[in-house]
Amino acid sequence: MNLLNLAIIDEKLIGSGAIVLVVLILLGILISCIKIVPQATAFVMERLGAYIGTWNVGLHFKLPFVDKVARKVSLKEQVIDFKPQPVITKDNVTMQIDTVVFFQITDPKLYAYGVVNPIMAIENLTATTLRNIIGELELDQTLTSREIINTKMRTQLDVATDPWGIKVNRVELKNIIPPREIQDSMEKQMKAERERREKILQAEGEKKSTILVAEGHKERAILDAQAEKEAAILRAEAKKEAMMREAEGQAAAILKVQQANAEGIRLIKDAGADQAVLQIKSLEAFAKAAEGQATKIIIPSEIQGLAGALTALKETIKE
Repeated sequence: MNLLNLAIIDEKLIGSGAIVLVVLILLGILISCIKIVPQATAFVMERLGAYIGTWNVGLHFKLPFVDKVARKVSLKEQVIDFKPQPVITKDNVTMQIDTVVFFQITDPKLYAYGVVNPIMAIENLTATTLRNIIGELELDQTLTSREIINTKMRTQLDVATDPWGIKVNRVELKNIIPPREIQDSMEKQMKAERERREKILQAEGEKKSTILVAEGHKERAILDAQAEKEAAILRAEAKKEAMMREAEGQAAAILKVQQANAEGIRLIKDAGADQAVLQIKSLEAFAKAAEGQATKIIIPSEIQGLAGALTALKETIKE
């Protein structure tokens, strides 16, 4: 009886365990059918090996055992730094150039089925395109035309990678390494150019200095001329003032002499002198006034008459 009960219990336990196992398996399968696509990512889906669609951001469900994620594709911009590639210019100069390519996947389906190894394909395509472009340029053009080369490469790579679902956003020439002898020549040329610019700057500095010195001399000469002019004006005004004061002094002296003579004549007249004495005194006063430096003398009419009489008397004596 006990053995029978134990067998029944064992069968129940085995049945329960099987049920739990089946539930766990179904739950695992269900969970595996739930897919969450993160931001900037796309899932390329296949059913029984055939492409059925592309899942974008969000929650998705797939059929168990028949559907699978063939490829997870990043939609972010990616950067590939390729190792230096040997290229030959139009004038047969071999140099090393390494490039950096910025690209972005725009069509996950084409990216997944368009080419076997997209990165290797881009690298080989970049090297071929670079050789073709550099082969049309000479060394000097290659060194001075980076922007032109970048633009041409981006355009050609973008067209070539479009069937792969890839868009090339930018191409940059990272380094251009010419042969050693050309580098030495370029360094000498750059040194000569720096020396030439230094001499030009030095000459310009000396020129500016000379101009400043000349302007200083000119300004000083102008100031000296202005000072001399002002000094001459002041000297002329001083001389004029002195002459005016001297003339005023002489005029005042003459006036005082004439006033003294007039006073003397008045006193003689008051003393009872006759007309002849008065005229002689007036003539003496006139003579003293004439001895001064005055340029203009006013002769009284009575003195003029006396002078005329004296002249007639002189002529009579001579006869």
